[in-house]
Amino acid sequence: MNDRLRDSIKRTKQGFEESFQTGEFYNKQTQDETHLKRILDFLPVREGMKILDLGTGTGYLAFPLAEQYERAEIVGLDIVEEALKENRVKAAEKGLENLEFVSYDGIGFPFEDNSFDMIVTRYALHHFPAIGDTFKEAQRVLRSGGNFFISDPAPNDNDEQRFVDAYMQMKRDGHICFYTKAQWEEIGKETGFVYSDGFETNIRFPKKKESAPELESILNRFDDEVIKGYDLEITDDEIWITERVNNLLFVKEK
Repeated sequence: MNDRLRDSIKRTKQGFEESFQTGEFYNKQTQDETHLKRILDFLPVREGMKILDLGTGTGYLAFPLAEQYERAEIVGLDIVEEALKENRVKAAEKGLENLEFVSYDGIGFPFEDNSFDMIVTRYALHHFPAIGDTFKEAQRVLRSGGNFFISDPAPNDNDEQRFVDAYMQMKRDGHICFYTKAQWEEIGKETGFVYSDGFETNIRFPKKKESAPELESILNRFDDEVIKGYDLEITDDEIWITERVNNLLFVKEK
């Protein structure tokens, strides 16, 4: 792993350790019960499957999957050890013997080839600094015909200069970039995945104003029409924007 990748992963790890400590505000940023239910209803899960939750964080997908499918095996993978420790305690308290959490270096998945029937990931991949390598690892550990489900925000169609990425990078949590549906399909095609199905949702995302000292400078750099498309709202202590979310299901080619 080169220094650039190592530094990026370190920033992401530190940023999320700080985010998880904010508790309710982190939940306010990321949780959406309607979206979660739609994902769970959409995923082609069967009992007996082995499923990897990539970038599991607080186990937002991993826990409901383990609870709903008692005979499936769920593995949550992440770089943030402190979150994983808390997840293990929570899983033990809930008696979820079909759920485990594993840490890794942010690049290579610590699993054998053809280990999983499905990989799921939500609001994580825009932090991954070597996305092509991540897809190759996903392809390696998935069994033939296995599914790779991605839920991740997307830039607006008119945001070619990527205001949204500059905005998200103010958080200092290793945000790399949001990808369009076409970009995900191209990355998948290059690494042995075929797009199968999907749907689009939205997230209304808050940021503490105190964490955005560069906001005025960023706003001055981009066209008003681009910014307007994200429905930006500034309150006394928070900044809100609306982001589209791609929810995409890929299949590993046989």
